[in-house]
Amino acid sequence: MQAIDGLDAEVWVVDNASSDNSIDYLQLKFNCVNFIASKQNVGFAKANNQALYKCKGDYILFLNPDTLLPEDCLHKAIAFMKANEDAGALGIRMIDGSGKFLPESKRSFPGPVTSFFKLMGFNSLFPKSRIFSRYSLGYLNEFENHEVDVLAGAFILA
Repeated sequence: MQAIDGLDAEVWVVDNASSDNSIDYLQLKFNCVNFIASKQNVGFAKANNQALYKCKGDYILFLNPDTLLPEDCLHKAIAFMKANEDAGALGIRMIDGSGKFLPESKRSFPGPVTSFFKLMGFNSLFPKSRIFSRYSLGYLNEFENHEVDVLAGAFILA
């Protein structure tokens, strides 16, 4: 919740028909969060849409439930969107639990040739190649902003 400090934000959580009573537990702990209890597991996309229709903000963040955000992440992401009004959406540089960069942070459209090179392992053999590492755009600097074809569903700000 520290990531939204200072922001006029609303938080929605969709419980996709969990059977562990987690929604009851979470509602008691987080009274500032809006919860939607789905009677059936409708999948990730439909669950996101259930909350989307209730959101009132200028920006919408789709965030996986297992994602941790640095405290300044949303402030920086919103500042970027305000400064780049032509941007349709924003993804971030993601890292795993050990701090290793996740290549799915930047991806191209998985066309037939791009997918073939990935399936054959060429992207692993030539991780910085513009030809063979097109799927995960391994030739792009992980610390710089780039236009990409595909954003990872773990974090999409629109």
